Amino acid sequence: MIPVRFQRLPDAEGLPLPSRHSEQAAGLDLMAATPEGESVILGPGERALIATGFAVELPPGFEGQIRPRSGLALKEGVTVLNAPGTIDSDYRGEMKVLLINLGDKPFVVTRGARIAQLVVSRFEPITPCETAELSGTSRGEKGFGSTGWTSRADQGER
Repeated sequence: MIPVRFQRLPDAEGLPLPSRHSEQAAGLDLMAATPEGESVILGPGERALIATGFAVELPPGFEGQIRPRSGLALKEGVTVLNAPGTIDSDYRGEMKVLLINLGDKPFVVTRGARIAQLVVSRFEPITPCETAELSGTSRGEKGFGSTGWTSRADQGER
């Protein structure tokens, strides 16, 4: 395992470090660091930037992705609006989560609620190079839906 350093900010006093909730989980759960005794109410269609109370120091060549929690999305219709949100290895500010309520009832974000997950991944930096043409493939320029997706109308459903 690669150690990753987290800095506890004043808003996270009393909250646990981001952590996995199963041995093989890819993501660390991020919790809401709302002020003690206060909550954020997200009405249907509303969004809010929620503090986690932690900053992270990712090693060079790694990035953090803030992703939705599947249970929260399924049960409440609440997800991460810019999923995945990217944390670059040179960012040292507080991790925040942009939540949106796509459900049909208000959702209350309370202190310590698990609101998102952080997945840390290795990446390979690239150098953009301009070219006059690209190599050919059997797919070519065929785009959206070209690899087999069909609508329900195409399948005889209405």
